[in-house]
Amino acid sequence: MPYLSYSQVRSPPMLESLSAPASSFSPASVVTSAVLQPIGVKALYGLAFHGNGLLAVDPFRGYLLRLDPKTGNSKILNSSRGAAFEQATGIACWQDQIWVAREHSVFVTALASIELRLVVTLPYTADGVAVWENTLYVSCKKAGYIFVFDRDSGERITQFPTPGIGIENISVWGDYLWVCDQVEQTVYCLDRATGELVVKMLTPFPTPTGLAVPPHTTPDQGMLWVSYTNEEPYVRDDPNSEVPYELTFRDRTLIHPLSFRWYREANYCRTTGYLVEMTYVEEIDTLEDAMPLQNVEWRIAFPTSTDRQTVREVEAVGHPFQEDRQNGEQVASFRFDRLDPDERHLFGWKALIEVYGIKYQLTPRQVESAPPLPTEFGPRYLIDDDELAMDSLTIQAAARESVGTETNLLRQVLSIRNYVYDKLSYAVTPAIETPDVVLQRGRGSCGEYVGLLLALMRLNGIACRTVGRYKCPAQADKPGLYLEPDFNHVWIEFYIPGFGWVPMESNPDDIQDGGPYPTRFFMGLPWWHVEMGKGIPFEKLIRPEGSPEVRLGDLAVNHMRFRILGELEP
Repeated sequence: MPYLSYSQVRSPPMLESLSAPASSFSPASVVTSAVLQPIGVKALYGLAFHGNGLLAVDPFRGYLLRLDPKTGNSKILNSSRGAAFEQATGIACWQDQIWVAREHSVFVTALASIELRLVVTLPYTADGVAVWENTLYVSCKKAGYIFVFDRDSGERITQFPTPGIGIENISVWGDYLWVCDQVEQTVYCLDRATGELVVKMLTPFPTPTGLAVPPHTTPDQGMLWVSYTNEEPYVRDDPNSEVPYELTFRDRTLIHPLSFRWYREANYCRTTGYLVEMTYVEEIDTLEDAMPLQNVEWRIAFPTSTDRQTVREVEAVGHPFQEDRQNGEQVASFRFDRLDPDERHLFGWKALIEVYGIKYQLTPRQVESAPPLPTEFGPRYLIDDDELAMDSLTIQAAARESVGTETNLLRQVLSIRNYVYDKLSYAVTPAIETPDVVLQRGRGSCGEYVGLLLALMRLNGIACRTVGRYKCPAQADKPGLYLEPDFNHVWIEFYIPGFGWVPMESNPDDIQDGGPYPTRFFMGLPWWHVEMGKGIPFEKLIRPEGSPEVRLGDLAVNHMRFRILGELEP
């Protein structure tokens, strides 16, 4: 696709009318962020429609709240009955009655007069509750099931397994039961009669704690209201302390409309996206103890266009570049006739990118009859091309152990991922070691997770490659501000013959020793990842033969920042 001139971007207040000139694509419309942050609440759990408003509970304050989805204003409905709603984590509404999940029990009350009546008691904590006509649904993480009861008698009808591993809240409309999982950061749509998974989608914020489904919502596309509850670190100013600034945490509670679209034929679901300005610049300062360099070409890959990412525009920063193409990827080529030790330069690019959450919907059954790997993939994606220690007896033994007797490609990849998570814990390391050293050490950075994953997968005949480079700070509720990532980041893609490349995160799903591990980023990526230069180096210095040996890090310091300009529908 063509790249457009960055001069066509307008300032953030004008984003509603942002448009590109006639080209091969039609840009998604940009809207202002619809994040609501109700004041005076510590947490929001459960979410249900009632008339034109939303109902929710605050289990810490004991509030039953009515929220205006247009303004975020809230009203306490149980001013004199707060104790009855303490520890409540789920809420459902049918006509003028509400059902409340609290501790081990589910209660019902008329909304006009708050008098809780016991409906059913579970052996474990009841997390979420939903009601459709005469049927009551209750989610329970400890049991690992969603229980189905008769609404009035409390008699159990059936049960089916929960789709994720975390605490789940539920809502229902028509034939579909919708489930949000705090750990998986995912919304699942299930057949409410059988519990079969229909579609799953990533949320743009972490720890979803409730969801409300508008009438007539279907799995194909639409919008769900989702609540989120977590904490964020901040620096507190305490003038009375010897140390006036301290790092502490504060509650972060919000409600946001999750937009989604299921591309059935392509086997993926996209969720709420963002228009992001990304700037990457190299700064050459005084080069100490450096020889003059002549005829230097400095190549920096552009962001690439994928199922979840569209590059709208790119412009040069500080120094002009020539646009080049390498293995199908766009690259900026900066050329310098001479670089002397006392020279200073700024050069790089600024890009305008659409980024979305994506979750591929492939199942092990769908890949059972996949064709063989194309022959040209072997010499490129099954070899040791990056010090992967694939000839090490330790790594070869680990490759056999990681898959056992499994033959299904998707199950093999998931088994390898879980094996690596069992063996490693995350740590920032000063240098990237080879997979055999990392495996023995038992901890590694994202790049070392990637190296071990690549080695084990390639030895099992699974084509895979390193992708990534940077993540925008996941602060979609802070549009317009310059945001700087702390680190670069890499993950992998593996190839499914007959379908194509799909993503898998390196280490973020390794959240607890021994598992179980979430699958939120297995065949899925959130909106804040930016994909760049697949299959090629992100950055490379090309010098004439016989030039002095230099490293990029010895010549320049890189600067990276993002700015979220608006929200996009998928």
